[in-house]
Amino acid sequence: MATPSTASPEEIERFSAIADEWWDDTGKFRPLHQLNPVRMAFVRDAICQHFARDSDAGMPLAGLRLLDVGCGGGLASEPLARLGADVTAIDAGEETVAVAATHARQSGLDINYRQCTPEELAAEGLVYDAVISLEVVEHVPDLDEFLSAVASLVSPGGCLIMGTINRTLKSLAFAKIAAEYILRWVPAGTHDWNKFVRPSELANSLRPHGLEIRSVRGTVYKPASGEWSLSNDTSVNYLACFT
Repeated sequence: MATPSTASPEEIERFSAIADEWWDDTGKFRPLHQLNPVRMAFVRDAICQHFARDSDAGMPLAGLRLLDVGCGGGLASEPLARLGADVTAIDAGEETVAVAATHARQSGLDINYRQCTPEELAAEGLVYDAVISLEVVEHVPDLDEFLSAVASLVSPGGCLIMGTINRTLKSLAFAKIAAEYILRWVPAGTHDWNKFVRPSELANSLRPHGLEIRSVRGTVYKPASGEWSLSNDTSVNYLACFT
C-alpha cells in the first residue's frame, strides 16, 4: 500500500529503527519522558476546562472519546487512558504501533492502537471529542494537508491540542543545534528547523476548518533541576488548544 502523503517515509523509517526504545526513559526518548508530565498536565487541564470537568477528579476524562495522532510508543495515550478516556491512538509506523500496543497490554490498559494516518480515519467518517497530536507536525511533509485531516476528526463542540516547536532563532539554537549536536538529547538529523511551526501558522491553517486557538503555553527546560515547566515563553517548545 502506498504511504499516504501526510506521512513521511523517511520519518517513519527513522522512528521505526528505534521503536524498541520508546519506554526506555534513559535512552533516545529521554527528553520526551522528561517533558511528558508537563505536557500531559496541559492536555488534561485544557480538556477538562473545555468540557467543564473537574481535573482533580479520579477519572476526569471518563466518557470522552479521544484520539492521539502520531502516538509513537504511547507516552501520551497511556496517561490519558488512566484518566478515564476512551483512547484510540494512531501512528504510521508498524513497529512503533506494535511496541505501543504491547506496552499497553502489559500495563493493563485498553487502548485501541491502529497503524494508519489521520486521513485514513477521516475517510471512515470517524470523529472524536478531543484530538491530540504532540511533537508530530514538525515531521510531516505537508502541514496544511495534515492539519486538514486532523481537524476533520474533531467532533462538533470538541477540541484539538497540539504540541510542537516554534520556528525562531532561539529554537534553531536550542531545539536544533544544542539538542542534536551539543547536548545530544536526540539523534542528529531528528529535526528540520524549516519545518518548525509558529503558533500563528497553526492558527491560520486551522481557522478555515472552524477551529480557533483558545490557549497557548510554552514549555521550558530548567537545567538546574532537569525538569520542564509551563511558561509564557513560547519561543521554543509550546502547546496550544483549539476549539
